Amino acid sequence: MISRIDLRGDALPEGGALRDLLPRAEFDVEAALEKVRPICEDVHHRGTAALIEYARKFDGVELEQVRVPAEALKAALEALDPAVRAALEESIRRARIVHRNQRRSEHTTQVVPGGNVTEKWVPVERVGLYAPGGRSVYPSSVVMNVVPAQEAGVESIALASPPQKEFGGLPHPTILAACALLGVDEVYAAGGAVAVAMFAYGTEDCLPVNMVTGPGNIWVAAAKRYFTGKIGIDTEAGPTEIAVLADSTADPVHVAADLISQAEHDPLAAAVLVTDSEDLAAAVERELEPQVAATKHVEDRIKPALAGRQSAIVLVDSLEDGLKVVDAYGAEHLEIQTADAAAWAARVRNAGAIFVGPWAPVSLGDYCAGSNHVLPTGGCACHSSGLSVQSFLRGIHIVDYTRDALAEVTHHVVTLAEAEDLPAHGAALKARFGWKVPTQ
Repeated sequence: MISRIDLRGDALPEGGALRDLLPRAEFDVEAALEKVRPICEDVHHRGTAALIEYARKFDGVELEQVRVPAEALKAALEALDPAVRAALEESIRRARIVHRNQRRSEHTTQVVPGGNVTEKWVPVERVGLYAPGGRSVYPSSVVMNVVPAQEAGVESIALASPPQKEFGGLPHPTILAACALLGVDEVYAAGGAVAVAMFAYGTEDCLPVNMVTGPGNIWVAAAKRYFTGKIGIDTEAGPTEIAVLADSTADPVHVAADLISQAEHDPLAAAVLVTDSEDLAAAVERELEPQVAATKHVEDRIKPALAGRQSAIVLVDSLEDGLKVVDAYGAEHLEIQTADAAAWAARVRNAGAIFVGPWAPVSLGDYCAGSNHVLPTGGCACHSSGLSVQSFLRGIHIVDYTRDALAEVTHHVVTLAEAEDLPAHGAALKARFGWKVPTQ
């Protein structure tokens, strides 16, 4: 059901050589880019008419309008199962606690007497958020996108999710209910690259945005790449991943359950166990069989995900080697199920989010830990962070110098300008002092 990669016996290679030995899903954004390019440009030129045509072509629905009416949002919330509403409200409450503490405050540094640099943080003015609606529906992704944007102070928030044939062309009602709970009233029935293009270019109904965030399929990732530079993006999210670093103290029942929990997302989902215990590896392999048989989505998602080239049990000689492997892998989600798990977690450098010990499974982070589940995939955790309040903020430096403070440093500025053969840079200071460099 899941393959093994044995890295025991020899010294582990470094850097890219080690990464090349590890399992990873094939996710060719560049190839998808060529397919989304004409779609994006069609939306640019035809606006809402193109959105309606692509809803018919890709989603099998006939839309009269793309923006979701206010009464549909209200009706979705009123019809929401009370238990689901309570769970969403708790997810929102916990996410707000964490993200509110991520706010940054303005700070002024006195570089020299009379010379100050202030860094202020300004939220992005308008954002477009994406909530997937393909194999699964993710109201939790609405929470994870909207809460940090709101806590950052973003004034204009729009959200898109694919139209659903069974709901008359509206996005899934649970998506709409989550929007209503969060106070987001600008919602569009648009999916994939079409939604990203709508946000980037704007249409008759939707004003263009400054930034697009949210997980999605390869078409969403390709459209984000296409518009990089025109708008800000969070990340080109690929298939979801879990890596588990575990030793002989880990419970194979827990480990197997957690691997399966990510495999049920998608046939390209990655489930990786890194362990120095062959006994644990064997026990997890035995445990996978009955747990997979007892759940849903077995043939179309879980089995192909676990059997795919992106999933494996990786055997190492020691936890030290295991740490090198998980850092090279840079998982979206990394669980540490070892003795002294907190100490090992503290040494990890590359992960989207780290889950410490047996009582912090990834599923908790997906919904109600308070952390954000929009995280870097495909090894991007070595250079990128998950979605947060900071994602929606821009730092601006404000430089405020007096005449005396400028005079004190003018000779250095002039010297550096001339060293770079940019004499007009130095002249801009000389002009303020009668074209003479002030005497020090």
